[in-house]
Amino acid sequence: MEKAVVWFKEVGKGDIAVVGGKGANLGEMTQASIPVPPGFIVTSQAYYSFMEESRLTSKIQALLKNLDADNSRQLQETSKKIKQLISSAIMPEEIKTSIKKAYSELGQGLVAVRSSATAEDLPEASFAGQQSTYLNIEGEENVIQAVQNCWASLFESRAIYYREQQGYEHLKVGIAVPVQRMVNSRTSGVMFTVEPVTSDTQKMVIEAIYGLGEGLVSGEVSPDLYIIDKQQMKTISKKISRQEQQLTRNPAPGEKEPNIWLQLPARIQKQQKLTDAEILQLAEMGRHIEAHYGQPQDIEWARENNTFYIVQSRPVTALKESMEEEAEIDAPVLLTGDAASPGLASGPVRIILDPTQIDQVGEGDILVAEMTTPDFVPAMKRAAAIVTDRGGRTAHAAIVSRELGIPCVVGASQATGKLANDMVITVDGSHGKVYEGKVGTDTASSFAANVLREAIETKTRVYVNLAQSELAEMVASRNVDGVGLLRAEFMIAQIGEHPKYMLKHKRGYEFVEKLYNNILMFAKAFYPRPVVYRTTDFKTNEYRDLIGGREFEEVEENPMLGYRGASRYITDVESFKLEIEAIRRVRKDYPNLWVMIPFVRTIGELQATKDLLESEGLKRSKDFRLWMMVEVPSNIFLIDKFLSVGIDGISIGSNDLTQLILGIDRDSDRLAKTFDERNEAVLMALERAITISKEMGVTSSICGQAPSVYPELTEKLVSWGITSVSVSPDMIGTTREIIARAEAKLKK
Repeated sequence: MEKAVVWFKEVGKGDIAVVGGKGANLGEMTQASIPVPPGFIVTSQAYYSFMEESRLTSKIQALLKNLDADNSRQLQETSKKIKQLISSAIMPEEIKTSIKKAYSELGQGLVAVRSSATAEDLPEASFAGQQSTYLNIEGEENVIQAVQNCWASLFESRAIYYREQQGYEHLKVGIAVPVQRMVNSRTSGVMFTVEPVTSDTQKMVIEAIYGLGEGLVSGEVSPDLYIIDKQQMKTISKKISRQEQQLTRNPAPGEKEPNIWLQLPARIQKQQKLTDAEILQLAEMGRHIEAHYGQPQDIEWARENNTFYIVQSRPVTALKESMEEEAEIDAPVLLTGDAASPGLASGPVRIILDPTQIDQVGEGDILVAEMTTPDFVPAMKRAAAIVTDRGGRTAHAAIVSRELGIPCVVGASQATGKLANDMVITVDGSHGKVYEGKVGTDTASSFAANVLREAIETKTRVYVNLAQSELAEMVASRNVDGVGLLRAEFMIAQIGEHPKYMLKHKRGYEFVEKLYNNILMFAKAFYPRPVVYRTTDFKTNEYRDLIGGREFEEVEENPMLGYRGASRYITDVESFKLEIEAIRRVRKDYPNLWVMIPFVRTIGELQATKDLLESEGLKRSKDFRLWMMVEVPSNIFLIDKFLSVGIDGISIGSNDLTQLILGIDRDSDRLAKTFDERNEAVLMALERAITISKEMGVTSSICGQAPSVYPELTEKLVSWGITSVSVSPDMIGTTREIIARAEAKLKK
């Protein structure tokens, strides 16, 4: 068995397959000197070894075989049986010993034991909280039992349902368990480094409560809400919520429940949870963490003995385009709460007081609950809108509603008491209001405004960057010209095993089948629009994290500049042939699938890769185009020679190209201000790549956020003759609008 336990300082954001999203981020932040409570992680390999030695796999497969995940009662019964199997199995002695040793080295005492599934906390897949967390655990045996309970929680009903919906194989998703020193928090909460409802990147949002943070994320407590101007670093809005009780450590030793709810003294119930100075101190930490990751973050924090600790950070996964503010409706208001997810929806009320009742919620109903938990997700996906009695903008109901794109109002006290089943109401998630009956507004909604932006016609094509198959049909329904960058990496991560490992065990056909099914969903959804599939650009450290990876991958000091891209294809030909076979199978029915080769250092690499593709039946033709990523300086200097090899298009990977031209690690927060695609040297490279491609009759594209963020850069790209721009789905309309303005300006 590989290592059962690793320390936070030993892992980073590239180690998701081994320590899960939560564990990887705790390690990443520890290495970046962000104040994270110390700890270790029981790896996913320990979980897999436990499952193998306990011989539970076949029993679990049998229970899941005929499961109808939409049947709530059957789902819960199946979950209960599987969790019992895992909880009652005997943990291998080797794993127990490793956990005991690590707990002793940590100094024993109170710890938090958290779940970190290998498919949790990934972009666009953020129904976090599916697995269990255990706080204030003390003693070797209790820690070991908590770890095993976390393993069992991988089969909570909500987690089973989520994997069914996302297409994950239940027994291929692993789980790691971070164990870290417990923070006895006086205050705790959540911080978004972007305003989560309006997606305003100039604002930050902090929610704060007394006691343990579980009281907030569960929705039990309505928090204080502080809004901060990110540029000026000043608090521009405060909403103080009354808090009558807090979740805290049970003061009675030996009691079964380690945490209990205690009544707060009346004198502090209405007080501001953080001082004005503490708010800004925490906001500065949030800004630092966002700069480190290079994108907006959803951060969990706790304060103990006048010190802030960060206990989790993950990407904000439900960012929308910046939209015009919606007008309020002129109608009698039934209830008022916090605006948690924008939009307007009407429908009949369905009050759910317990997750066992969720099968009562039908398509188009308004789900009304005291609060929601991950067990409510199946019903939330059917609901037209959600209203809760308690919770804030970062409570479960708010996060999931934004993920689903449905209106939500939280903290609307007594909603479950004032509303009645079958009563028709209208939920205004943009302003936090609930109206009686079906009402509307004459002012165009933000949704309509966005549709209008997307409907703009442009000569320059707007493509989209995609990675996850469950988004394919939804994005394909929008006014987008195709997929300019279909990333293979997420698909390979879902397969979870190294291709050479699968070949060694004569299971290469499984790799092909799984990759084929993933790619097929994109090609089918967008047909006949082109889907440009970028062949796998995993680096050695990422390949090592796959099952069996350490057997075939060396440790490289700088994987970013190591064995990756085209150099790998022409060396590890058998693995590349698996990928080619999946592409060929998809193209039999959907010839709109094209291929793009990443990280091509030399002309010889491009020629050899092209020859290999042709030998396997993928030859350039009217309906099969071959593209190359331009992301290495040699591509710029020798662009004419690369194009002369015979390709149909280039796509500029502006992140890697900027990194390599300026000699800046794009993940460095210290150099973040210098990393800029508008730098003169980078602009010279972009112009050369685009203009020479145009002269030689080759199409040019760029994949990245820069054209959406910098309108002045987009104008230059269009003036040089770029033929397409590929952006994330949330920026389709904004990019159309920017390009249209640039084209109109050039026309004048």
